[in-house]
Amino acid sequence: MSLSRDAETARRWRVRRRRNGANAELAGRCRVDRRTKNLLRRLERGEIAVIHHADLDRVAADGLIAAGAATVVNAVPTMSGRYPALGGLTLAQAGVPVLEDIGEAAFKALGEGDEIAVAGAEIVRDGEVIGTGYRRDAEYFEHVLESARIAVRSELGSFARNTLEYLEKEPQILTEELDIPPLRHELRRRHVLVVVRGIDYREDLAALRRSGYMSDMRPVLIGVDGGADALLEAGLVPHIIIGDFDSVSPRALDCGAQLIVQGYPEGGAPGARRLDDAGLSYDVIAAPGTSEDLALRLAFEQRAEQIVEVGSHTSMVDFFDKGRRGMASTFLTRMQVSSALVDAKGVSRLYRTQVRKRDMAMLIVSALITIGVIAAVTEPGRLLLRTLWINMGL
Repeated sequence: MSLSRDAETARRWRVRRRRNGANAELAGRCRVDRRTKNLLRRLERGEIAVIHHADLDRVAADGLIAAGAATVVNAVPTMSGRYPALGGLTLAQAGVPVLEDIGEAAFKALGEGDEIAVAGAEIVRDGEVIGTGYRRDAEYFEHVLESARIAVRSELGSFARNTLEYLEKEPQILTEELDIPPLRHELRRRHVLVVVRGIDYREDLAALRRSGYMSDMRPVLIGVDGGADALLEAGLVPHIIIGDFDSVSPRALDCGAQLIVQGYPEGGAPGARRLDDAGLSYDVIAAPGTSEDLALRLAFEQRAEQIVEVGSHTSMVDFFDKGRRGMASTFLTRMQVSSALVDAKGVSRLYRTQVRKRDMAMLIVSALITIGVIAAVTEPGRLLLRTLWINMGL
């Protein structure tokens, strides 16, 4: 009998756990990358994720958990306390050990595929201590989180200044319309569902399907980079995929969706290289900001009746969690399209497919009237009515 994938991974990489309080040990093969998003593509269940991610966001943490990281080693603080970054707490609550702040030298010393052991606060390779850090648990992250909620007040001022600076640098995000190529699907007066593989995207897509919204409204589906795979995971096929295509799977590229690469306003579209190499046809739209911004603006400028967004940022904490400097454009874009934009959580809560008692009563009355009319105008019906009339002695 063949081993399951999880058992086979554990056997091959000799993942060992010895629980002894703070000296818990875990050994196995490590994956190393400065970009957590890139590391997730290579990480296998039971392996050790070595990242370089200050203030780890919840989306990245969810990805590490879903990929089956046995433990997470971070070169820098996982939660600095500048604002409520939720990634560290998310990992700890899921039972994933976290060793943080091992330093740049230790991070550089670790190579892709190295067999290492995390014993207490030490990283050991071939019997040699490569570096040390700090073991963190949920209690620690909860304590830092409380401090961060106070510290975020100063971050609000920084966020506002950054947003104004961005608006001064890129005013076209609010003042100029996009140069949109012909689209295969009409967006005008349609509902458009924009999916980002972000916070709670699985739950939100499932809720939309349960509510009846997807089957009743049949929205145009736009996947933003990895959001295309999120749609496929939910049994839905995207009509349009927008992004730089660095996190879109081959399966999504071949699903038949219209591919739109985001280009730089000053020229160039780095995401086009992958599609060129794959021999796929695509369109390019030059726009500042993020791919999520581009998807929202595309739907808005095409006069979509309603834009529903899944997995995006709906609160100031979400914006901070993603990274303050990178979110000014998204904040401004959401202001621009706010008249048509609604979060998926709101839709699933408000949209319910159900039959009211009054409607059911009217349906029954209508059916009875229809039967009566048919009985009155047909010969068998008239004969039946005469028979009933005679039997009743009338």
